Amino acid sequence: MGGEIFIPDKLYFRIGEVAILCRLPAYVLRFWETEFPQLKPVKSSTGQRMYRKRDVENVLRIKQLLYDQGFTISGARQHLRSEIKSDKSQSTIPFPAQSAAEIRYIRQGLREILNLLSTRRTG
Repeated sequence: MGGEIFIPDKLYFRIGEVAILCRLPAYVLRFWETEFPQLKPVKSSTGQRMYRKRDVENVLRIKQLLYDQGFTISGARQHLRSEIKSDKSQSTIPFPAQSAAEIRYIRQGLREILNLLSTRRTG
C-alpha cells in the first residue's frame, strides 16, 4: 500500500473523516457496510455514522484486500472473517485495556467520591 496511513487516536470518526483518511468516496464506505458485517459504525442521536478506530482499520484492510490483492467482495469477506477468528484467540478483551496506574487513579477518585458521600450523610 502507498505508505502507512496514520489513524488519529480518537474514539469516533465521522464518515467524511474516514473517507479522507482512507482515500475512498463515502458512497463506497456505505456500500461496504452492507457487504461486510465487520463494518458496523454506530449511529449518533442525529443519525450520523460514527466509526470507531477498529472500523477504520477494517476499512483499510478491506481496501487492501480488494484493491491491492485483487480479492472479490465475497473473497475479502471470507478472508476477513478468518483473520478476525484468529485475532479473537489472542485477545478476549472487547474494550481498550487500561494500565494499572489508570485503574488505581480511577479507584482513588471513586474512593474520594464515596468518602464525600458518607461524610455528608453522617454530618
